[in-house]
Amino acid sequence: MAMKKKVWMMAATVLAALILAGCSTEVKRIDVNQVRDISGTWNDTDSRLVSEEMIRDSLSAGWIDRYNLSLRKTPVVIIGNIRNLSQEHINTNTFVNDLERAFVNSGRVDVVASRSERGDIRDERADMDLNAAEATRKEMGKEAGADYMLMGTINTIIDASDSEQIRFYQVDLTLVSLADNRIVWTGQKKLKKDIKNAKFR
Repeated sequence: MAMKKKVWMMAATVLAALILAGCSTEVKRIDVNQVRDISGTWNDTDSRLVSEEMIRDSLSAGWIDRYNLSLRKTPVVIIGNIRNLSQEHINTNTFVNDLERAFVNSGRVDVVASRSERGDIRDERADMDLNAAEATRKEMGKEAGADYMLMGTINTIIDASDSEQIRFYQVDLTLVSLADNRIVWTGQKKLKKDIKNAKFR
C-alpha cells in the first residue's frame, strides 16, 4: 500500500512538473531588423520603414541648403504634433525620435526641446538660479528659437471581407516655417498589408 502511494505521488509530481514546464514563459531574442508580423496591425517594422524613408528624404531635400545659403547658419527644428487619425493605437514617438536623432547627428539641422520637454528644463534653470554657482548658472531668456516645426498625420484605410483585410497606412510629415507658415518640406510614406484569416478590430 505504501509503495502504491509513493508511485502515485511520484507520478503526480512528474505530471505537475510537466504542466508547469508547458505553462512557463518562453523568451527568444531576435534581431531588431527581423520582420515579424503577428497581428497585422502597425508594428516596429512599419515604424522603421517610415523613419528610414523620412530620414533619407528630409536630409536630401533642398530646404537645408536653401536655408544655409540665405542665412549662413544651421536651421533649427522643433517637433510639433503628429496626429494619429487611424483606427488603431500607433506610437508615433518611435519614428519621430529616429528622425530627430538623424537631424542632430547629421550636423546639418539643430533640434530644440519640444513643448512637453521644455517645462522640465525651465524648472531646472529656475532651480539653478537659486542654487548653482554663478559661473555655471544658465540664465533665463536665452533659449534658441526654432525656425521650423515638424508636423504630421497618420491615416489608415481598411478594406475587409470575410477573413481577409487590406490595411493601408499613409504617414505625411511637413516642415513649416514659424516665421511665415511656408511649408519647406513634405515627406510621405505609404504601407499596405494583405492579412489573411484576420481578426477584425
